[in-house]
Amino acid sequence: MQSPPSPHAAPPLVFDRPLAIVGGGTVDPALLQELAARNVALVAADGGADAIAAAGLVPEAIIGDLDSLEDRAGWESRTRVIHIPEQITTDFQKCLYSTEAPVTLALGMTGKRLDHTLVTLSALWQVGRERKVMVVDEVDLALAVSGPFRFEAGARERISVHPFVPTDFLRSSGLAYPLDGLTLDPAGRLGMSNEARGGTVEITPRDDTPWLLILGRDRLWDLIAACMV
Repeated sequence: MQSPPSPHAAPPLVFDRPLAIVGGGTVDPALLQELAARNVALVAADGGADAIAAAGLVPEAIIGDLDSLEDRAGWESRTRVIHIPEQITTDFQKCLYSTEAPVTLALGMTGKRLDHTLVTLSALWQVGRERKVMVVDEVDLALAVSGPFRFEAGARERISVHPFVPTDFLRSSGLAYPLDGLTLDPAGRLGMSNEARGGTVEITPRDDTPWLLILGRDRLWDLIAACMV
């Protein structure tokens, strides 16, 4: 279940195109510029605005408790700044409950601090049934998936399937090591470092329990396209 919004939260910002929520962790400026060039909306989670500015860009909004935002007054003259003071959720979660989009990327949410990474993955679990959210770091993509998912993959491409909780899989196709009839469990059997046979990969769980699909970052645009279907 998605974290409850603040009782004083404004109606969500609705985007009909991919959205990237940018945090204060490590962010590749060139990737931000590529996202902007491809018409991906950029929203900053508090101090993530500085990472966007470092790429020479302006976010469509800045959302958070604003305890890490430099030059708030300057930003308010350039874009929409949404102050949400509640301390029950992280700035990333505030961005999630304050936006809607067909697919959402999360950049700068991992790497610097392990607790931030864990909270980010917890947020994916919370919203996994309602929306498609993908964490992007320097190496990988981690997409929260609910229900069956289908995508294209190259031969021997690394594919990892990670369960948030014990998750039953009915069947799969296109994987070197099928998931047919398996239960993956974060405290038991895992689905790391599987491989694609080349072509269409389809993974079908028993129900809508969210799970993580992890691919290499070079598959970013292919995975965005698969989410937009």
